[in-house]
Amino acid sequence: MVDKSTKPAKKAAKPTARKIPKAAVAAAPVLSDVRAHIDGIDRQIQGLIADRAAYALQVGKAKGKLAAAVDYYRPEREAQVLRMVVDRNEGPLSDEVLVHVFREIMSACLAQQEPLKVGFLGPEGTFSQQAVMKHFGRSAHGLPLASIEEVFQEVESGNADFGVVPVENSGQGTIQVTLDMFLTSNLKICGEVELRVHQYLLSRTGRIEDIERIYSHPQSFAQTSSWLRSHLPKVEKIPVSSNAEGARRARNSDDAAAIAGESAGHVYGLKKVIMSSIQDDADNTTRFLVIGRSIFPTSGHDRTSVLVFIHDKPGALFDVLSPFARHGISMNRIESRPSHNAKWEYGFFIDLAGHIEDESMKKALAELKAHSAQIKILGSYPVAVP
Repeated sequence: MVDKSTKPAKKAAKPTARKIPKAAVAAAPVLSDVRAHIDGIDRQIQGLIADRAAYALQVGKAKGKLAAAVDYYRPEREAQVLRMVVDRNEGPLSDEVLVHVFREIMSACLAQQEPLKVGFLGPEGTFSQQAVMKHFGRSAHGLPLASIEEVFQEVESGNADFGVVPVENSGQGTIQVTLDMFLTSNLKICGEVELRVHQYLLSRTGRIEDIERIYSHPQSFAQTSSWLRSHLPKVEKIPVSSNAEGARRARNSDDAAAIAGESAGHVYGLKKVIMSSIQDDADNTTRFLVIGRSIFPTSGHDRTSVLVFIHDKPGALFDVLSPFARHGISMNRIESRPSHNAKWEYGFFIDLAGHIEDESMKKALAELKAHSAQIKILGSYPVAVP
């Protein structure tokens, strides 16, 4: 029943890749001619982007007078657009590059109405900030906040339109504080971001022999523990609230270092001590959740997260999971946490393939009501575009 694959069905065969006309390759190219062709293409691209921005404004007018930028944002539509970009890609640029380009175009077009305000675990330079830019683009206005709890608070109060919070790492598992916030918060999950995490050892001098202490988030210490045991076993490790905070502290002394992302090094003027990343797992990936105040319509390839409190009886968990199996719904993930309502009472966080409006999901959840003390729909949202 558990299915960790998030890939959509196999894409239809792509048309033959676009080729340069034979006349253009018959003889050695003249550099000035090639550059002239590129300049002409750039003009066409710029004109088309301007046309797209104009039509984006028309979409806003078609929706009528809305209260704020958040009312114009549609994550399901953006996910559909990005999947079409991937489906159309004939090379030579990678899917990742083209998705990034189109994300920035959509971000700029949306910001014509008003930039989205997105809270994240700060300060500037954290992996959470990178996740914000990957999902919302650079035209969104990032709000660095002191803690995950504060991200939830700012979105709930309306000071931020959305928030981005880490929920799990491929090697270290769940970020428990994020799950615990959903026990009491009424916010909804509106999206997810998967970010490949490269950890770097950063310092003011860039010399490993100078390092006597290292600042970093506990998760980053865990993700680099084997490397640290092998290369810096006697160095003092000081946990801080975020990697960027560690980088901010390390910039003040030649004998200090931080474990953080490359962007934190740029922000705080630190050098890489080791030129390659030092995480123990080469595929180290962190999954982030986008939190907001509403559930959005289906994008066609979605995930639903629910929180289920069960009755304390034999076979209770089996009764909870059986309706999903009967209706053909794959479970991507399950995690238990103390409910905070009563001693030894637990809630189960379950990620399911599909949207809350799917008929099979409606039927499964209706059956589940008879076997659970409480069901809380945390959100239905597009699966992260690969």
